[in-house]
Amino acid sequence: MYLFSLTNFAQTTILKANAKGNTYQLINRALAPKGDVVETPDCAHPDFGEHITEEWDETLQSYVFNFHIHTNEDNDRCKNFDRQRTEIKTYGNSPKELLGYQGETVIYKWKFKLDASFQASYKFTHLHQIKAVGGSESGMPLITLTARQSSPDKLQLLYADHKNQKELTYIKLSLLKGKWIEAKEKIVYGEKATASYQLTLTQIDNDKQILDYSNENLSMWKTDAKFLRPKWGIYRSILDTSNLRNEIVKFADFSIEKMN
Repeated sequence: MYLFSLTNFAQTTILKANAKGNTYQLINRALAPKGDVVETPDCAHPDFGEHITEEWDETLQSYVFNFHIHTNEDNDRCKNFDRQRTEIKTYGNSPKELLGYQGETVIYKWKFKLDASFQASYKFTHLHQIKAVGGSESGMPLITLTARQSSPDKLQLLYADHKNQKELTYIKLSLLKGKWIEAKEKIVYGEKATASYQLTLTQIDNDKQILDYSNENLSMWKTDAKFLRPKWGIYRSILDTSNLRNEIVKFADFSIEKMN
């Protein structure tokens, strides 16, 4: 569903689960009424059915989305077979108010929960990305949140203004597992002199902030990009399957707020 407001000259779109069925249609109505923003391995694993489902959550006291991925059965949309993807996004068929353009300030909010036994591999397990559409650098995300097996396991915040990716910061993955987390990401899109980036992660049950990162010395744009857009879900390599398991990553209350 849509919810638009003009508070502080902002436009806000909210996607909430409602468990009325037709989950993919619900997502598309919010993020691209004339398109399809859902990327799943349904074609590879039709016996399971849709890989994004909805259920009631006692902690949030609301319906939430379950993003499913299966280590042995799933791939990336029957196109790539070294990785798996269950994601949603905005893209070219989305309304312009859901896309990021140079000079704009956009605030993304969402809630997510990793299972208490969630496992990441030494390869990538992306949970969120900001990506460019158009230009020579669109293949490399500008911003990535990825889980990675390490000592200790960690959630990395990665950045790449061109094609070289680096870690901006990280937190221990144990701080996230089994807990509902609220993410707030504020981006001023543009070149280094005019851009900024901020991300906070807050544990919902006790309002404890577990990550507070900001940087005004980053270029938040990609060369010759048409626009930048968000992706959420679980997108992971399966080149290290011994460290992976079937997962359900929970998401809720997606919000995109564009400041005029």
